[in-house]
Amino acid sequence: MKKLSLLLITLIIMTTSCSTKKEQKEETNPLLMEFNTPFNVPPFDKIKNEHFKPAFDTAFNRHDVEIAAIVDNKEAPTFQNTIEALDYAGVLLNNINYIFFNLLSANTSDSLQAIAQEISPKLSQHYDNIMLNKKLFEKVSIVYKNKDNQKLNPEQLRLLEETNKRFIRSGAALDDQKQKRMREINEKLSTLTLKFGDNVLAETNAFKLFIDKESDLAGLPQSLKDAAAEAAKQEKKEGQWLFTLKNPSLMPFLQYSENRELRQKMLNAYASRGNNKNEFNNIENIKNIVNLRLERANLLGYKSHAAYVLDDNMAKTPEKVYELVNQVFKPGLATAKKEAVELQKMIKKDGKTFKLEPCDWRYYTEKLRKEKYDLDEEEIRPYFKLENVKQGIFTVSQKLYGITFTIIKDIPVYHKECEVYEVKEADGKHLGILYLDFFPRESKSGGAWCTSYRDQYKKDGKESRPVISIVCNFSKSTENQPSLLTYDEAETFFHEFGHALHGLLSNCTYPSLSGSNVSRDFVELPSQIMENWASEPEVLKMFAKHYKTGEVIPDALLEKMKKSSLFNQGFATTEFLAAALLDMDYHTMTSPMEMGAVDFEKQAMDKIGLIPEIIVRYKSTYFNHIFSGGYAAGYYSYIWSEVLDADAFGAFKEKGIFDPATALSFRKNILEKGNSQDPMVSFINFRGREPKIDALLIKRGLK
Repeated sequence: MKKLSLLLITLIIMTTSCSTKKEQKEETNPLLMEFNTPFNVPPFDKIKNEHFKPAFDTAFNRHDVEIAAIVDNKEAPTFQNTIEALDYAGVLLNNINYIFFNLLSANTSDSLQAIAQEISPKLSQHYDNIMLNKKLFEKVSIVYKNKDNQKLNPEQLRLLEETNKRFIRSGAALDDQKQKRMREINEKLSTLTLKFGDNVLAETNAFKLFIDKESDLAGLPQSLKDAAAEAAKQEKKEGQWLFTLKNPSLMPFLQYSENRELRQKMLNAYASRGNNKNEFNNIENIKNIVNLRLERANLLGYKSHAAYVLDDNMAKTPEKVYELVNQVFKPGLATAKKEAVELQKMIKKDGKTFKLEPCDWRYYTEKLRKEKYDLDEEEIRPYFKLENVKQGIFTVSQKLYGITFTIIKDIPVYHKECEVYEVKEADGKHLGILYLDFFPRESKSGGAWCTSYRDQYKKDGKESRPVISIVCNFSKSTENQPSLLTYDEAETFFHEFGHALHGLLSNCTYPSLSGSNVSRDFVELPSQIMENWASEPEVLKMFAKHYKTGEVIPDALLEKMKKSSLFNQGFATTEFLAAALLDMDYHTMTSPMEMGAVDFEKQAMDKIGLIPEIIVRYKSTYFNHIFSGGYAAGYYSYIWSEVLDADAFGAFKEKGIFDPATALSFRKNILEKGNSQDPMVSFINFRGREPKIDALLIKRGLK
């Protein structure tokens, strides 16, 4: 044997050394090790921010190897060696993705945001490399063309059809030049949408209203003043009161503060987020996002981004969306105009002469509610202790589906405020893990959402059970009282729990079809139908108990709540659907956007006749759903799903809200099915027919 040269020996030593160091790093990176935790939840207590970038790099490489094995397989393409193999590939990357981006929303930091800006374009590039891989698409196409010759069960056929469609919608059939541009667009969008959301969070956190005169607190409930005093104390401003743009602070301030000037200040700060002359301005981001989405849709042969998105939804076309939304918006607006007249009378009755403005709507609505129904929201809150609402939701879920919830103390959490529960079937079989994260903090985005750290699926006779998380922004407890929810917040909790049930009760074989991986205008059905139980007297009497006395919510108060249930529905319908229409207007454009977002929004709102006393629920510059989340050309889905949920809940009302057969049918046909069959088929299998809009119009008091 010839002697190796000194240079070659040195290279071998260096390579071995580097390889060993890399292996050592992987061995000590908790994201790359087997999760030695209860139920294999993420080891949050061991994960550090510096673990993410090397973990992503390793996961990219492993996924590349898995994809290469599919592409290089010399055997003829089959469902098993191509479609199924593709769906099961990338488990490590999926795990890291879920952990990272969930933390980015629920417990972020400057460090995580910086990593996200670096990782997001790499992720876009990585998935483009898969979806635009011509050899891989060729194999998928061969299997798809021969689908009738393979003995596929309905779920396998659905996966094949969805996979083929996903490749085509990602640009796999485009020529090289168009694919190159598609990659560029996807990479730019990945960073722009991330930046949009970061800007909104920064603007939300930046505003702080400190009040040092007790007279400026006139009208505010004691619970809000206590929370504001506690917030100020944490900011080293003892003796003052701090109000922020987080919902538990902002909304009751607008409802109860007698100081109109301060109400205006709070609302202006809220409504101008992302539209201030600073580094967090989103005007240019909006134009770039809208135009890039349009260009991508055009590359794929669609007239608009909305046409592209809706082709894969239940609605199918923008025209269908506009038709539905206008059916509800027009009577909603007419009702809102009548409400505005009533509120103007209240202002006059109050001895004031100013014209009703957006900062006045919630304040005078609250006064009118009190006058009409002798009902104050603060009268309801003592009966909605967070702990009781949670137990009420657990009870409803148990009565409907037989499932139980057991708290787990010795388990990793990503923030000390999280609660964790094991969810079991009635027979004790493990179903999944549920994280609950209730309170606002600067590291958390606003709003409420449900997400997953692991989806349900089956492989090689083994089942992966889901890890689900509900994240909210409810008022914290104070020295004087526990966390008390408004009725709207309790309803939000029920809503997000519906999403959680969709994930927990999933019973699918393939990851991409399981749980809430369904079309955007179907995903809100399981969540919105849960809201119905929140208002049922039978349910309220299970959990709505006064936090001091334990007294069950009295019938007289329930009657007031029932009588006032349609109160202010014009406003609620109008401000929400104005946002849905704004979303559609942005994404039905067929030529590049030239005007600024503020002018575009004004034009859109003028077109539908939105009255000046109401501002759209989400103004463009902080409309996270469509410019940072996944609801572009899809915000209408809440009202679409509300048609489904109002009709579906009718089946429960007909048989009994806890009727076992109806609950079992909903579980089997909706919650367990995920996207393993067409959503309309799922609905028809449950309801026996296609949905009708009548139940929704009646529910909102518009018919």
